[in-house]
Amino acid sequence: MEKIEQLKSYLVRSPDDSFLKHALALEYIKMGRDELAKDLFVEILTRDPSYIGTYYHLGRLLERSGEMAAAKSWFEKGMAASKSVGDPHSYQELLAAYEDLID
Repeated sequence: MEKIEQLKSYLVRSPDDSFLKHALALEYIKMGRDELAKDLFVEILTRDPSYIGTYYHLGRLLERSGEMAAAKSWFEKGMAASKSVGDPHSYQELLAAYEDLID
């Protein structure tokens, strides 16, 4: 809980910091608070669609929650975004997650 409070205090000073929001979302997942994590991930990608790592985590969270169509959509968006920024490693990770989902 201390780490969450620390991240929140940093966000007061830097409210648009995608890294801090992503880290906070991952902490929420560890605590089983997936809905809060999901909201943060969506917020990050709405404001900063080039924050590529978030697509993977959001897609997996949605997959675990049984939201397969939403997970597929976010994986697809992430693959497109990773291509547009020239990140083949992230593209391959997203593609593998996407293929696991549709198989």
